Amino acid sequence: MTTTLTTTSTSTSPAPAWGTYDIIVIGGGHNGLTAAAYLARVGQRVLVLEARDRVGGAAVTEEIAPGVRVPTLAHTVGRLRPAVARELDLGGHGMALVSPEVRVFAPQPDGRAVTLWADLGRSVESLRAWSDDDATAFVEFDRRVRSLSKFLGDIGEQTPPDIGGPRAGDALMGLRLARAFRGMGREDGRTILRVLAMAVADFVAESFVTEAIRATTAWRGVRHTAMGPWSAGSTSVLLADAAGTDSGGVGETVFAKGGPSAVSEALAWAARIAGAEIRTGARVASVATSDGAVTGVVLDTGEEIAAPAVVSGIDPKRLLTSLVDPVAVGPHMRWRAGNIRTPAVSAKVNLVLDGLPEFPAAGGDVRLLRGRIQVGTSSIDAMEHAFDASKYGRFAEQPVLEATIPSLVDPSLVAGAPEGTHVMSVIAQWMPSGLSAGDWDAQRDAVGDAVLRSLEGVAPGISSRVTTRQVLTPADLEREFGLTGGHPMHAEPALDSFWLWRPLLGWARYRMPVSGLYLAGSGAHPGGGVTGAPGRNAAREVLADRKRRRR
Repeated sequence: MTTTLTTTSTSTSPAPAWGTYDIIVIGGGHNGLTAAAYLARVGQRVLVLEARDRVGGAAVTEEIAPGVRVPTLAHTVGRLRPAVARELDLGGHGMALVSPEVRVFAPQPDGRAVTLWADLGRSVESLRAWSDDDATAFVEFDRRVRSLSKFLGDIGEQTPPDIGGPRAGDALMGLRLARAFRGMGREDGRTILRVLAMAVADFVAESFVTEAIRATTAWRGVRHTAMGPWSAGSTSVLLADAAGTDSGGVGETVFAKGGPSAVSEALAWAARIAGAEIRTGARVASVATSDGAVTGVVLDTGEEIAAPAVVSGIDPKRLLTSLVDPVAVGPHMRWRAGNIRTPAVSAKVNLVLDGLPEFPAAGGDVRLLRGRIQVGTSSIDAMEHAFDASKYGRFAEQPVLEATIPSLVDPSLVAGAPEGTHVMSVIAQWMPSGLSAGDWDAQRDAVGDAVLRSLEGVAPGISSRVTTRQVLTPADLEREFGLTGGHPMHAEPALDSFWLWRPLLGWARYRMPVSGLYLAGSGAHPGGGVTGAPGRNAAREVLADRKRRRR
């Protein structure tokens, strides 16, 4: 059973004196909470400040109709690192995960569907309806993705080296990665060096000849990015999506009972039980500094809270250009931070339905609708054309969608609604670039209409079942969740923002250019998604620095 978190409001809490807290965490998203839990577990006095009235950031479940809750942004949580769940005992704090047997259902214009299952053998048999050769090739494709992504997972657990002054720890890290690289074998070692910069369209074409299979498997290389399938480096996004998970070539589809909030609340309880304090409704207006070092934070109410270290779970662009004194950051670093790419890439549309929609390609098999439903992945060219429209400030006639019907897996989401009610969570990609907040507000209904048009092509009559529609444009994601540009990954996950380059070359070790300031959100290595990895890694570096200072 999911436990509801009780937090403290800033309006009733007096300003503590210097020394009350060792570390302040800005943002109660899943990475901020992860960092807070790890820091508090070893005796650090931690305060988490969350601007919204609840923890979770973008990983929340909220009511959008009487008795109906829906994942507001993130709709699956399968990339959560097993080490985080185990070490913080998230299961003991109320988190329960469900993994449907179907991972992907991609209905096609001709009435057929590409279906991928959690079981490799079933995926192979399903693909035989399209091509015997592609079905056979999928076994090797799955093995290759697992092997290559495992190495990226090993990289993701390490702190990038200090390029300005390597230390003994960097040498040990290099040895660990060298061992992991050798463990892939000669062939896969050559392959990963060759494919990281490759367009995902080329990567899947090396395995498959059927366009629908190519497009369906390539989707994970462009999801939540401003890249198309022919963009260089999109293969690295696909491999990163599989890193640290058991998803292989089919991708993850894991739901939390109670929605993503169950994960966030479990993390919050882990932090609180370890001794951390969490305050909601506490918006940080600025990071206080003196002589090039952090001294605490200032809230928008004017309250000042002192601490010698601040860990930020918000995106690096917003942190360095809006919250930290420009003099402390310096003009060159402020300019670099302002150029971190956070383009509008996706919108979120949540639907309440008075009944389960009918997908003719499913043939009445409801099991096929329990995983991720991909719409618009009929061919690489169709995906690229949708991407092209966004580059020139237009809406694609057929946006690419990833939808889930989480109420099929977790009926508690609609427990208070009339019988037969379901919720559908839809990610719509790609959104036009360069629109202002006012433009987005004017286009809100157009986004929702475009999503329903695309869904009608594979689920006729679904529009008539919609009783409530919530459209979150990139401008809404920025306003509500503090995501600069509305980018859910905090920064574009391309190769120029990977490992040593995330968020910026020279600042990939979680330490920001003000002493005592750290980055723990998705804009830090190893990147976005509900993983907890940046928060876990950042906490390790904060503790290492504090240990060195005590010597």
